Amino acid sequence: MDKVVGSASEALEGLLFDGMTIMSGGFGLCGIAEHLIVALRDSGVKDITVISNNCGVDDFGMGLLLETKQIKKMVSSYVGENAEFERQFLSNELELEFNPQGTLAERIRAGGAGIPAFFVKTGFGTLIAEGKETREFDGEMYVMETALKADLSVVKAWRADRWGNLQYRKTARNFNPMMATAGKVCIAEVEEIVEVGEFDADQIHTPGIFVDRLLVGSQYEKRIERLTTTPR
Repeated sequence: MDKVVGSASEALEGLLFDGMTIMSGGFGLCGIAEHLIVALRDSGVKDITVISNNCGVDDFGMGLLLETKQIKKMVSSYVGENAEFERQFLSNELELEFNPQGTLAERIRAGGAGIPAFFVKTGFGTLIAEGKETREFDGEMYVMETALKADLSVVKAWRADRWGNLQYRKTARNFNPMMATAGKVCIAEVEEIVEVGEFDADQIHTPGIFVDRLLVGSQYEKRIERLTTTPR
């Protein structure tokens, strides 16, 4: 039951193949699996479809995989902080499936819950709805959205026990809990390991049954996208 591995490359061993789909937790640069992302870059796996709220920045987070052109397609809701993303998209080097942020979160949650599709009002009458089924409920129009699943989910938690029960810290929880449920395999990167039984059941945000491997990281940068200060 001890799911802790010794390194990021060991955590990914035997799981990667070209053309795979990877979910990457985080919101901006908050709650991202920093070490696993670097290991994905170093693995050389290519033609990846990445499902993530965004694609990091030019030199950090999932942006590292853009620099090496390992990503074929992004399924995202926000891409405004990455100049290389813009360049690749406008030059037709990168595919993009754009989603309203709440819709993206619900598509991932549905994938983990075994719900194949659902209807939502958001996006009706816009480009988001093109090519999708629409239907009227109670006099209002809805768009059908399909669930999202992945071959691999990489998530970031604050603490875990060796059985893989996870606890997130504040807003770093973001997309991580639902992505942990929607991947065929889930690797969780954590800052601290506690003993089994130390968590009260109500403190567990993601049960260990969803987690296959654990990586304990260190020296996290925890960058923010844009630092704004005022004069003293």
